[in-house]
Amino acid sequence: MMAGLLFTGTDTGVGKTFVTAAVARTLRQQGRPVRVCKPVATGAAWREGRWLSDDTRLLAEAAGVVGEWDRVTPWSFPDAVAPPVAARRQGKTLTLEEVVEAVRAREQADGVLLVEGIGGFLCPLTERETVADLAVALQWPLVVVARRSLGTLNHTLLTLEAAQARHLRVAGVVVNETLPPGGLADETNVEELKQRMTVPLLAVIPYQAGPAAAALPSVAAVDWWRLAKTNP
Repeated sequence: MMAGLLFTGTDTGVGKTFVTAAVARTLRQQGRPVRVCKPVATGAAWREGRWLSDDTRLLAEAAGVVGEWDRVTPWSFPDAVAPPVAARRQGKTLTLEEVVEAVRAREQADGVLLVEGIGGFLCPLTERETVADLAVALQWPLVVVARRSLGTLNHTLLTLEAAQARHLRVAGVVVNETLPPGGLADETNVEELKQRMTVPLLAVIPYQAGPAAAALPSVAAVDWWRLAKTNP
């Protein structure tokens, strides 16, 4: 079975796509076979005769599969709301079994699959399940992406607690600067996190004015291949 990493977040807009894409670029530059999947995306725009989200486009570009939109994201919806609500508004219903099957369909022998969730860890995914339930079904290591801002400590520690309560393996945390750093909270929260959490701090990504065109040094320094391939 193919190895994989599930990228989740402490909230929406923390940079999950940005980080997942950077990891995909890093693995490709290392000559590693890698695929990407964001099974459900909301807030999509009508492009090329389909609903297509910016997240899907960025992930596909990073993995070198531009045009394979439906493979990267099987379900895309226009409304920027939780997936079950967005699906319902289009007359559709998502099930966890279908989502897991779509993710598994992206597997390839001897490679790594990078899966990006949607919203935060407990964001509703189907009518009954959340992203956390997808993580339980996949049983892949989690990479938790957090923004560097006031509230980072609480949001990150709560996410880790929720993951650990489900006996999920957390590969580590990536702190992403979604805005230029400023203020005492930004100066101190990374060190405070390191003292309080029991999983590795994998990387701190400095603020980027736009999508990175190449792998980021802090991301490239992490052995993502080993993290995905290491069994519990």
